[in-house]
Amino acid sequence: MKVVIMGCGRVGAALAAMLDQEGHDVTILDINPDAFRRLPPEFKGKRQAGNGIDQEVLARIGVGEADAFVVVTQGDNRNVMTAQMAKHLFGVPRVVCRIYDPIREEIYHGLGLETISPTLVGARLLKEALEREPVARRQTPVGGEG
Repeated sequence: MKVVIMGCGRVGAALAAMLDQEGHDVTILDINPDAFRRLPPEFKGKRQAGNGIDQEVLARIGVGEADAFVVVTQGDNRNVMTAQMAKHLFGVPRVVCRIYDPIREEIYHGLGLETISPTLVGARLLKEALEREPVARRQTPVGGEG
């Protein structure tokens, strides 16, 4: 699968490394070339510096030939704008977009974008953790050695 990832922060770099390790054709785009230092040394994919809200940049890196486009920058507006361009202008079959704001995420999801809100995902995981039986605490004898 040919995948383009926009945003080489912690999530983008980790996803790029996972997909690359599985043998996918990965291109990662970031406005800041220093962000590529987050990629592991064995990463075989392409690193592209540029602004993903620029259609010419997206065309230059081959977004139109991608099977999937993932947008994980820090900016919700930038993510939505780029996701819509990838989907509607470049015809990418699978576009996934991170949106932090749960209200915006719901709106954009309703407009047909595949969205993920880490805010909601994190809140659900924390709620589930609270509802589980607590992990038994290991007793450490006085003096610190066990």
